[in-house]
Amino acid sequence: MAKAAATVKDIADIKPGAIGPTGRPWPTLPVPTPPDPKAPKRAQIIAMTNQKGGVGKTTTTINLGGALVEAGRKVLLVDLDPQASLSVGMGINVHTLQHSVYDLLLHGIGVSFDEAVVPSKVPGLDVLPANIDLSVAEMQLVSEMARERCLTKVLAPIRERYDYILIDCLPSLGLLTINALTAADGVIIPLECEYFALRGMAMLTHTIDRVRESLNPALTLIGILPTMYDNRTVHSREVLDRVLGEFDDKVFHTVIRRTVKFPETTVAGEPITTYAPSSSGASAYRSLAREVLARHP
Repeated sequence: MAKAAATVKDIADIKPGAIGPTGRPWPTLPVPTPPDPKAPKRAQIIAMTNQKGGVGKTTTTINLGGALVEAGRKVLLVDLDPQASLSVGMGINVHTLQHSVYDLLLHGIGVSFDEAVVPSKVPGLDVLPANIDLSVAEMQLVSEMARERCLTKVLAPIRERYDYILIDCLPSLGLLTINALTAADGVIIPLECEYFALRGMAMLTHTIDRVRESLNPALTLIGILPTMYDNRTVHSREVLDRVLGEFDDKVFHTVIRRTVKFPETTVAGEPITTYAPSSSGASAYRSLAREVLARHP
């Protein structure tokens, strides 16, 4: 059983060695240093995956991307959800898009990456957007050759442009998510600290194992991110304890608490790191960025 978790409101206030929000000693996280601009890039591709909706995948993709940009990395966000929440959350009008990730997945359409990518308000942070067209992609991909590798083919030529590519997966374990896992180097699982979110973890980890065995042997689980955590409730604390008991050091030390700032950033169309840079939510995602850079540089 973990020790009593820290109750500080801002992760930035926790000192190395002190008990963190997960009840474990807080690690020393190196201050990120910008990469050598002369060094060749080869993006690390990370899939944000959980078949349950509303657990914080899109919020984490956007805000981790913003925090990585603050750390000197160039980042591409890929919206792989027909609901297009990431695209909307980055200020893109999905109803007026000329091209989207759908056009690139269906290779016969003949659209280039540069025609589909959209620069965001944040320099160094680009978006490959989605719209409702993506809802029919799974049916159409069934007839494609090497259908599980369509996204891999899309991302392979542009990996040298970015340091990180973050894929926001839809709440499903269908063919689009399999494409994301096949293209990815690693997986982050945002997990709401709620019992029903916990129930699907066995199926999700089994799917990751199957993709690793048959399609992508290099795929790793970077970490499980507790989200929407409220240390005032016994339920949140019990769920977090169960996750730690089962996954141990695969659980990030960073915990994302509930805050009204996250919905506000969607309206603003930018990450919390630029919308509310001094907020506790921004501090939490900067901390997560440090953990990701340490675990998956």
